[in-house]
Amino acid sequence: MHEPYLDKFFTGDTLAASRLMSIVERGGLEAEDVLDALFPRTGRAYRLGITGLAGAGKSTLVNHLIRCYRKDGLTVGVVAEDPTSPFSGGAVLGDRLRMIDSQGAPGVFIRSIASRGSETGFSEKAGELADVLDAFGRDVVLLETIGIGQLEYKIRFAAHTTVVVLTPDAGDDVQSLKSGMMEIADVFAVNKSDRPGGREYAEDLRSMIKLRSRGDGWDPLVVATVGVTGDGVDELAGAVRLHREYLEARGLREEKRAQALRARVESLAEEKLREMLWQNEYSKSRIDGLLREVAAGRKSPYQAAAEIVKSVLAGNRDRS
Repeated sequence: MHEPYLDKFFTGDTLAASRLMSIVERGGLEAEDVLDALFPRTGRAYRLGITGLAGAGKSTLVNHLIRCYRKDGLTVGVVAEDPTSPFSGGAVLGDRLRMIDSQGAPGVFIRSIASRGSETGFSEKAGELADVLDAFGRDVVLLETIGIGQLEYKIRFAAHTTVVVLTPDAGDDVQSLKSGMMEIADVFAVNKSDRPGGREYAEDLRSMIKLRSRGDGWDPLVVATVGVTGDGVDELAGAVRLHREYLEARGLREEKRAQALRARVESLAEEKLREMLWQNEYSKSRIDGLLREVAAGRKSPYQAAAEIVKSVLAGNRDRS
């Protein structure tokens, strides 16, 4: 079913790319076949993660960054996670609306994806769609998370450079530094910095960063931006470029890719093991009986779990 789209995809057909992304988003064996076919062509695009609190202006900054990269002659892909519609189960498409002047522009491909209850602000599907855009030849792929705060740690495994967007009214500085997203930033964008205290907030953030060591030798940069006007966006793109040069000069870009691939393999393996454990005849036939024994006090939960795993492994050996 997807083979005709692959042929056109490799010639640069955007409609074929959209069709393949829809297949990948649906998931299943056909999606795996598509990703298998595209994987040898991935690894060239530079992946930039944009995360931060909801309402910080991430989408507006992404729109300006698209313009910066297009001005430099680079092609751009965007995967933007949006809230899930309670009616259709699809993306609400708010991010795409805020990028409306970039949508459809030559060299720009924007895809919104529903978060579907992701607890990390960045789903596995978003990373897979980024692979499609990478294989499609985009020079830069921007990955925007939904914006749910300190749980957005998975973006660090999907992006070479992570930009954390904050605002002067984000709250107490100490509380901000305790947030998990403060640990993953390579660049901070203090957006809406034209508000009272904006520039001071950026300076305070720079001072705090000096007191913290991440262990990789890179001190996160802080850039003041105003998304509405685009002020500071060129400086933001410059900060991303400096981080990219830092990674490439030390061979860390490939190291980050290797770490991301390891995280992906581990996640996929765990998912397949869960399916094998809970969706096969061997575990289903025994689970109720074992639970009754646990409830009766004849077995501990640990003994029951060990027997379930043992029976699944034995069943798979028998079938092979």
